[in-house]
Amino acid sequence: MRMSFIESITVCFKKYFDFKGRASRSEFWYFMLFYYGVSFFLIFMSDILNSDALAGLGLLFYFILGMIPALAVCVRRLHDINKTGFAVLVQLIPIIGIIIFIVWAVTEGDKKKNYYGPKPKK
Repeated sequence: MRMSFIESITVCFKKYFDFKGRASRSEFWYFMLFYYGVSFFLIFMSDILNSDALAGLGLLFYFILGMIPALAVCVRRLHDINKTGFAVLVQLIPIIGIIIFIVWAVTEGDKKKNYYGPKPKK
């Protein structure tokens, strides 16, 4: 069973500073879709409104608001495949790091309890 789009966003914002536990693939991918979708929408709107200052402030505010839950869901996703949260730093390696992280993000999580907790319910 997987999480819905709205449920995923709600759970990620409820677990704003929660870097413990595990996140299912649907929770991770739906939240990333939301996070980057809003980012692209704000960039698109800044072009339409032709207001760099307003867009810059909006993007900065959104980046600060969404960065922590996005990082938290990345860490919990890694926990689901029994990797340490520090493995998120692999993304700092140009090109290859992003590819490695995406492979990890699409990998099915452990079916049973692992070091980081029980399997996510959804």
